[in-house]
Amino acid sequence: MGRLAGKVALITGGAGGCGLAASELFAREGARVAILDLPGSEGAAVADRIESAGGSACFIATDVSDAAQVQAAVTHVEQHLGAITVLLNHAGTIHVGPFLDTSEHDWDRLMAINVKSMFLVTRAVLPGMIAAGGGSIVCTSSISGVVGTPMEVLYCTSKGACHMFARAISVEFRDRNIRSNALCPGFIGTAHGRRELELLSEHGAHISDAALEGMQGRLCDPAEVARAALFLASDDASFVNGTHLFVDNGYTAA
Repeated sequence: MGRLAGKVALITGGAGGCGLAASELFAREGARVAILDLPGSEGAAVADRIESAGGSACFIATDVSDAAQVQAAVTHVEQHLGAITVLLNHAGTIHVGPFLDTSEHDWDRLMAINVKSMFLVTRAVLPGMIAAGGGSIVCTSSISGVVGTPMEVLYCTSKGACHMFARAISVEFRDRNIRSNALCPGFIGTAHGRRELELLSEHGAHISDAALEGMQGRLCDPAEVARAALFLASDDASFVNGTHLFVDNGYTAA
């Protein structure tokens, strides 16, 4: 039996990077996986690939910062797969640039994708999860939730909000058998992660290979983040609630 056998897992941003790694891993571990990602993503191809490999997956094109689209997607998943008992709030993006050059639009966009989406999706999923007897919520935060980075004031602020969102949900819903934890990766070897490093360098906050080695040894592999998410999602973490799990090879411990 897989570690998520019998569970329905909804993964936002599940078509690429660490979200993709989690979608594939959760399916291999027995979950029926619902992938929510943008219409232009590879979500449909990912779901087809999982199904071809013997797993169970579906893709619902969704802008997770839009309340109506989120509710429609969650209702679709519940009607076709059953109650959602695992939620991975992974959808997110970055903004890199001098703080004084940022605009209100930059702020609103980042907060909508990184923070508002967690609020909307969690609010839509929780009633069914509670009715099903409980479940696990995993919110992807970052080392940037606790470590300030030049040129990333907006991003760091959004990830700090993700930190406390996960923790506050854990306290409010603990007595209804809901666990909520934050996953906090370091620099990751995804297209998203490599683009972040490029943008930082363009704005003068260059992180050399030697500096990266000193901070966390190497770039994190997406599969390593997915395995940490699997632990928090599974019953192996039955008494882990309200924590921030750093997947950073000691970056934040130095």
